[in-house]
Amino acid sequence: MYERINDIANFYTQVLMKFSVLVANYNNGKFFRDCYQSILAQTYSDWEVIILDDKSTDNSLQIIRGIIGDDSRFRIYEHPQNEGVGVIKSKLIELATGDICGFVDPDDAILPKAIENAVAVFKKDPKTVLTYSRLMKCDKDLQPLQSSISTKQIVNGDPYFFNCPIVVNHFVCFRRDVYLRTDKINPELRISEDQDLYLKMYEKGKFKFIDEINYLYRTHSGGISQNENKKKSYGFWAQVIWNAMQRRGLKKINRKEIPETYRNAQEIFDLLNYQNNIPFRLIKKLKIILQNFV
Repeated sequence: MYERINDIANFYTQVLMKFSVLVANYNNGKFFRDCYQSILAQTYSDWEVIILDDKSTDNSLQIIRGIIGDDSRFRIYEHPQNEGVGVIKSKLIELATGDICGFVDPDDAILPKAIENAVAVFKKDPKTVLTYSRLMKCDKDLQPLQSSISTKQIVNGDPYFFNCPIVVNHFVCFRRDVYLRTDKINPELRISEDQDLYLKMYEKGKFKFIDEINYLYRTHSGGISQNENKKKSYGFWAQVIWNAMQRRGLKKINRKEIPETYRNAQEIFDLLNYQNNIPFRLIKKLKIILQNFV
């Protein structure tokens, strides 16, 4: 009898999946309307939106509150001081109540089936802990420029996977309960917090690539990836990769010693140069083909 009850509980857990859209805002309220409208247009209806403002210095909160009005599906919070995306994204996940979470930047947008596509994968395969898809790079007015070409299915269960070069990209969605069993996002990160999340989730289960464009990525002068922070991201990313190497207990990569202490970014990325050679890429492609038949 108890097994029957557990089976029913597991069934409803898989069928009824609430999705939490997580929005970390800092001075991007002027772009939020596109983000807001794209969420309202979703074909999947069981969602909530959590917005946490990182003490913006403009009128972002006023704009966002004016757009949302009294829609109870949106919850807005203001952080007492500016602390960066590591802190803000960590707290967003804590504030969420959904089974599945996905970050959408306030200056970007998602396509109508983005959430439905992700939830369908999680319902079908309980072992999948994270999904990702293609993105469309857009101009400042969110007009399409170029779709991502590097995004593709990765090899699962490989201790030497570090998402370098970047393959896993927006629209990333993940199981909240699995995330809570990781070391969680490093709150000290002001850049590369997404890579930190991906590598920690990778260590807990399967990643699934959704071969569709689900995310519209806006490029503009105020974006993190376009400003001076881009120069710093190289170092933060290397630190995230080194931390993953330590968590996984790795001592060597491609017969080269992994440093016991982190010294500089170039030393870490030099260890991964072999992943760009043709034999490695061919073997990886074969592994992915075989993986799809398992």
